Amino acid sequence: MDVTVNGERRALAGLRAHENALDWLRSNRLTGSKEGCAEGECGACAVMVAQPDGNGGSTWTSVNSCLVPAASLDGQEIVTSEGLATDGDLHPVQEKLAEAGGSQCGYCTPGFACSMAAEYYRADRTPCEHPADGEHGANGFDLHALSGNLCRCTGYRPIRDAAYGLGSPDADDALAARRATPAPEPAATDYVAEDGRFVRPTGLTDALALLTQEPNAVVVSGSTDWGVDVNIKGTRVPLVVAIDRLPELRTLTIDDVAVEIGAAVTLSEAERYLGGRVPLLEQVFPQFASRLIRNRATIGGNVGTGSPIGDMPPALLALDASVVLASARGEREVPLAEYFTGYRQTVRDDGELIRAIRIPLPLARETAFHKIAKRRFDDISSVAVAFAVDVDNGVIARARIGLGGVAATPIRGLKTEALLEGRPWTAETARDAAASLASEGTPMSDHRASSEYRSIMLSQAVLKFFAQTAEPEEVGA
Repeated sequence: MDVTVNGERRALAGLRAHENALDWLRSNRLTGSKEGCAEGECGACAVMVAQPDGNGGSTWTSVNSCLVPAASLDGQEIVTSEGLATDGDLHPVQEKLAEAGGSQCGYCTPGFACSMAAEYYRADRTPCEHPADGEHGANGFDLHALSGNLCRCTGYRPIRDAAYGLGSPDADDALAARRATPAPEPAATDYVAEDGRFVRPTGLTDALALLTQEPNAVVVSGSTDWGVDVNIKGTRVPLVVAIDRLPELRTLTIDDVAVEIGAAVTLSEAERYLGGRVPLLEQVFPQFASRLIRNRATIGGNVGTGSPIGDMPPALLALDASVVLASARGEREVPLAEYFTGYRQTVRDDGELIRAIRIPLPLARETAFHKIAKRRFDDISSVAVAFAVDVDNGVIARARIGLGGVAATPIRGLKTEALLEGRPWTAETARDAAASLASEGTPMSDHRASSEYRSIMLSQAVLKFFAQTAEPEEVGA
């Protein structure tokens, strides 16, 4: 096994099966990347990975190296903060950070530099003299690229100034030129160490055959959840099966009847490829963790964990999505509303994988996603509410409401949906629906929110949705 690091081929020798990429890099004296949190929240460990751009070339993608299994780098290509400079000359990102005073203690700076460089090399970054919001620079730099990088001492203004001061890559920029050639193909990997075995199968058939033989294997894709268990909880298992690069799980298709998103398509890829064609998901993407996480997290993984506070399931429930499950016996399709059976429990049988998520067409005309959390971005939701409603001539023809954070599983607001359908979309209906939704689920009190607060937020979400979507009511003289 080997990996290209900063243009140099390095052997992946002497690994532990559960070792992450950050620890491996640091053991190879590439100590720019730092461990700050070991759970993907601080970005001090960020590096860039060459990934397919969907058009036969490559895109430099920033990821949290603390969550990436080192064995999954087999055959891949990465750049660390040490690899940005050329022949002793600082990279433009490093120059701008220095000029703007964007570093004090410097602990977080290498991670910022890698995330900033990935955005610097984004192929569709387009200058705009007068951006429409406060989250883009005139150079087209999207500040969400840095949403997963935290700094405790510098302050974000000079870092933002550095980002907004960047121009375009020079004609002789080697990392820019690298984008014109394909990203490395995934390498079939079967690695055994004292602490376990790591396998990346060549295709879905091999993966399903292996899971039939080893039903207790842990299946990982983006590893944004599993990596935390390994780092923080010290979890170790005999066999990990990586499905993140299986071609059969990395498709996204749209036809007349459905949108089908492969289980191993990352959230960033889904956002880019969908291009706003599923407006409800377009609202979810920016609120889902950070760009560093979305660059690895997959739509199948977020559903597969069965977490009651995942951001994607409420939206998918509102969209009437279904889960396509594959095994050596064949495939079956299960409505997402029937998929979750208990806390982190699902109908998925041993030997089965989520192959895809299927969203039926046409989509509801009025949609909204409301996430209640302590921070605007990069936070876990206390409550998540998704609406998908059709209103015909002022009357609600169809309503779907997905809820997260108010029960042991993601749920549909069935009672409120029934109340809404067939009624006029008026303030009175909205008030009745708000009272109904507040009683849905079994919200609990924990360190994020009280059960009472969660119920109140459910009712407020309905009133906010009404204010966003209802036609203004005429007021008589």
